[in-house]
Amino acid sequence: MTGREALLQAFDRLFDAASRKLNVNCTPEERAEAKEQFASRFEAALKVAEKVEVSEIPTGVIETMETAIAQLSSAELAGVIASVPLAQQTQEMLRAIAFQQAEQRLLEHYALQADDRYGGN
Repeated sequence: MTGREALLQAFDRLFDAASRKLNVNCTPEERAEAKEQFASRFEAALKVAEKVEVSEIPTGVIETMETAIAQLSSAELAGVIASVPLAQQTQEMLRAIAFQQAEQRLLEHYALQADDRYGGN
């Protein structure tokens, strides 16, 4: 099994644990949409994981995560929910900063390579 498949299987179990914690019932369509959103948000990591062959994530690891979900307080749940859009925005900001830094390094590289034989830099 690929790492991607293992992570998506883990998502299913953790989604069930979160649904129990929140006391919500989701339709199969809602569940599929949530899984699709997860895959979309973590597309880059899932692409890397797709290249790795792994056994399934150990049951003990998944159970530890399920227990952590079950033990979340209401305030912690609210914090997790509030952090998702902020994390997405932060990721976009970091991408923009990385792009600007790459542009700056490229300009600096070209400036250092400029021909200075005829009175240039």
